[in-house]
Amino acid sequence: MAMHRSSYSAVSGSSPCAWLLSAYRADSHAAWADWLLGSQPQFNWQRLELPGRHFAWRIRGNPLSWLAALPPQQPDLILATSMVDLATLKGLHPRLAAVPTLYYFHENQFAYPLSSRQRHWLEPQMVQLYGGLAASRLVFNSAFNRDSYLHGVQQLLEQMPDAVPAGIADQLAQKSGVCPVPVDPVPPAAERDGQLILWNHRWEHDKAPELFTEAMIALAGQGVAFRLALLGKRPSRVPPALARLREALPERIVADGQLPADAYRALLGKAAIAVSTARHEFQGLAMLEAASAGARPLVPDALCYPEQYPTACRYPPGDVGALVSRLRDWLSGGLPPPVDVSPWYAQHLWPVWAEMLANTQTVIANPSAPSAPR
Repeated sequence: MAMHRSSYSAVSGSSPCAWLLSAYRADSHAAWADWLLGSQPQFNWQRLELPGRHFAWRIRGNPLSWLAALPPQQPDLILATSMVDLATLKGLHPRLAAVPTLYYFHENQFAYPLSSRQRHWLEPQMVQLYGGLAASRLVFNSAFNRDSYLHGVQQLLEQMPDAVPAGIADQLAQKSGVCPVPVDPVPPAAERDGQLILWNHRWEHDKAPELFTEAMIALAGQGVAFRLALLGKRPSRVPPALARLREALPERIVADGQLPADAYRALLGKAAIAVSTARHEFQGLAMLEAASAGARPLVPDALCYPEQYPTACRYPPGDVGALVSRLRDWLSGGLPPPVDVSPWYAQHLWPVWAEMLANTQTVIANPSAPSAPR
């Protein structure tokens, strides 16, 4: 299998040439890249991507994978995701040193929680620190992503034993802005199931599915009527939290699996409540999709969520008792009003992206990206 995907989209001979470099084509990265190139035809796009797997190798090895694959035409603009080792890439290809570059953060490695099987490693953080310094501007999908990156950079520099230059975090902050990945809204169903609770996250440690399982079992123990749609990507080996939920509440589970897109969106349109117990969320596309369909979001009061949802939809992080209490109230006493997440829709964000790309190409001195409405 080829180690990179490459494509070229010509608009006209006079259009500026732009490269999209995405070193980790995972689901959300892929959807964003596909949307972006389709929504910004003012550029001649050259696109290079690497498969979304082998994270530790990918984040450090992408300049090597692309060593002989970069297009010969000099670009007018580079848009690189933060998985790209931008500083090394520009060092290996001196012709790119002065090309205006936007560095887009779907995530940052300073705020990502490690599992019990992982150990802290320095390399991914240094890649994103050097990449930020090598870029003309930095753009993040949420203010939480931006702030945790800048805070993490400062903490990392404070650990350096000596020869640390001053003002690095401030320098990065001056060229940083926020612009989310757009959400494709999901239409509500003709009839909503007022007792359907939705889980539509990855079944992995950073989403804390064990807290969700504990809350559902406790809620059932209080005699509250509800049904469960257990969606989201899961590994081939059944996660303990999912196995426990299947064993404890089989009669309440009405859907269980990673469904095709149409079936998935149909269930989002029917759900009354969508729950997150995440320990890590930089934008939370799954929750935004559910909220766009009218499901009431119930999320930790942390991470990116305070930017998106009112106080009534947030509970203390990690507090299973508070989560159960809020669910009981909503299911027995009535749901709160739906949340308007239309500022995250593509129709509102494509002109923001257009302005940001144009400004990156033409205004390099002291850049700052426009923020999407909140």
